[in-house]
Amino acid sequence: MGGYVKLLVAIVVLSNVHCVERGEKVNKADPNESRVDSYTMKDFDKVEKIDVHVHVNGGETVMEMAKQHNFKLLNISFDYPENPPLEEQQILRREQLKERPDVMAFSTYISLEGWDDVDWSDKAIKQLGRDFDLGANSVKTWKNIGMEFKDRNGELIFLDDAKLDPVFQFMEKQGKVLLTHAGEPRNCWLPLDSMTVKNDRDYFSAHPQYHMYLHPEKPSYEEQIAHRDSALAKHPDLSFVALHLASLEWSTDEVADFLDRFPNGSVDLAERISHLQYQSQINRNKVIDFIVKYQDRILYATDFQENEHTDEGQIKEYMMGVWANDWRYFNTEEIFTVPQLDRPVKGLGLPKEVVDKIYRSNAERLFPDSWK
Repeated sequence: MGGYVKLLVAIVVLSNVHCVERGEKVNKADPNESRVDSYTMKDFDKVEKIDVHVHVNGGETVMEMAKQHNFKLLNISFDYPENPPLEEQQILRREQLKERPDVMAFSTYISLEGWDDVDWSDKAIKQLGRDFDLGANSVKTWKNIGMEFKDRNGELIFLDDAKLDPVFQFMEKQGKVLLTHAGEPRNCWLPLDSMTVKNDRDYFSAHPQYHMYLHPEKPSYEEQIAHRDSALAKHPDLSFVALHLASLEWSTDEVADFLDRFPNGSVDLAERISHLQYQSQINRNKVIDFIVKYQDRILYATDFQENEHTDEGQIKEYMMGVWANDWRYFNTEEIFTVPQLDRPVKGLGLPKEVVDKIYRSNAERLFPDSWK
C-alpha cells in the first residue's frame, strides 16, 4: 500500500522533515537513560542502506534520491490497474538494472493470465525462467490472489491452490525469493473510525474497493492469512519475504509466532512502521525486544511509488519525511511526531549492528549478486 499524496499535507507540517539532512534534534533523550551504541541523525547519509520495496514505473526521482542518500532499491512489479501492463514493467526494470546496477534490482511476477488453461503452471514457469535469466531476483504475489482474481467458475483463487505448487517448487530450485502480499492489514476489516493508524484510514477511504469492511461477502482476514500460511507450509524450503509485516502488523506477538513457524521466512516493513510505532506507544520495550530477537529476519522497506506523472518536488519531500521519521524511530531515543499517529512516539535507540541488518545485510543475504 503506498501513495505519497495522502500524507504530504501532514508531513509538511512537521518541523523535523529535513532534519535528516542537517542532523538536528527534535527532542533530546533523557540524559539519565543508558544508551547502546546507536547511529545518530548525522549518520543517515553515511550508512549504506537497501529499500526492498519500491514501485518505480517511470521517472528518475526515486533512483536519484536513493543514490544521493546511500540507498539501493528493489523495484517490484505487480498486477495493479493503475500500473503499466506487467510486460512493460519488466522491460522498464531491465533497462533500470542495465543503467544503474549499483542502485536497482528488480522482481518479476506470477502472471494469472490463462489461469483456467490446463498448462497454466507450465507457462508460468517458462515466463519466470525467462525473467530470472534477464536478472530478476525474486517473484511477487499480490493481494489480488485471495481478494480479486476468480476462476471460470467465479471462485476466488488462493495462494495454496494446487496450480501454484509447481511454480513455487521451480522458484525454490532456482534459489529465488517469493515476495508475498497476502490479505491486508487487519484494519481493512474495520470501519474507518476504528482504524489504529492514519495511513490505513487514508488508503481505504481512497480505495473503497479494497476496504473489506464494506465487502462482507469477501473472505475474512483470518481466511486470507490461513490460505497464505497453508501455501507456505507446503513449501518449507522456499525462501520468502512476507511483505507488510506479513499482514500481522497489529501484533509483534503474531509476527513472532509466524517467523517461528516458518524459519525460511522474513518480513518487510513497507507501509507498516506506523503499526510498530503505535504498539511502542503502548509498550516500547516489547517492540524493541521483538526487533532485537528477529533482527536477522526484518528488512527495511518503504513502498515508494513513482511514475511519469509524479511531481518531483512532492516525491522528494515525501521521501525525506519518511526517511527522517523512520531513521529517527529506529536509531534515536527522541520523542517526536509522525503523521500517522495522533500522539508523539519515542525512538527505539537500536544498536548499530541491529540497524545494519535491517537496513542492509539481511537484504544482501537474501538477494545475493544484486546491486553490483
